[in-house]
Amino acid sequence: MKLSVIIIAKDAESTIRRCLESVAWADEIVVVEYGSADSTADICRELGVKLHQTSDWLGHGPQKNRALDLATGDWLFSLDADEWVTPELRADIARAIVAPGDKVAFALPRRSSFCGRFMRHSGWWPDYVRRLFRRGAARFNDDRGHDRLVVNGTVGRLSCPIHHETITSLEQLIDKMNAYSAMTAHHLHQQGRSASIFAALLHGGWAFFRTYVLRAGFLDGREGLMLAISNAENSYYRYAKLVLLGKKTRNE
Repeated sequence: MKLSVIIIAKDAESTIRRCLESVAWADEIVVVEYGSADSTADICRELGVKLHQTSDWLGHGPQKNRALDLATGDWLFSLDADEWVTPELRADIARAIVAPGDKVAFALPRRSSFCGRFMRHSGWWPDYVRRLFRRGAARFNDDRGHDRLVVNGTVGRLSCPIHHETITSLEQLIDKMNAYSAMTAHHLHQQGRSASIFAALLHGGWAFFRTYVLRAGFLDGREGLMLAISNAENSYYRYAKLVLLGKKTRNE
């Protein structure tokens, strides 16, 4: 069985080498890169992967489907540029594709770090994500922000986690929060959704309570508190930006 690893990347020079080297054993690695202002593409060329550069950005889901369509493997494994695979997970993947049974796809737990700490609570663990799938059995949705693998068939689970370096600094957190809240607000606006500033406050408060209390973020120490606050801010700004988009539309 031939395995293709598919990756999308932009401005990922700080993580892409570790990512690619962790899956160097795969039969094929396909990277779809868009608009990087750093050495992401050069690192990909140096490591000899199948690099495809695009001049447009269609969103996370469609971009991953581009990589999927370029791959030739019987099985595909989707990996983000800030993730990496351990030797234990490599063995787990090999066993799964050799003897999948009735499974056409597999979800894996994801172990993510926030400002240097691997989170064990806060809704971040085990955080199962569908990443390994048989060709023709799944595609990604068209969501520009949070992509999701849509599978036609039975999904199994692997036990070894993907490692994920999510946020390394508050500056990165703020930049990502601003980008994602704007992207989500525009998506909701295009769907005809609206909001009030009171609703924005409620969403923000609920996001904090869910992360810090219901999902035991308090057990993740100061990073758990920081994450709960950032989730609250992200949710608040998402709906506050939706309020302003609605106002702009009414005034046009």
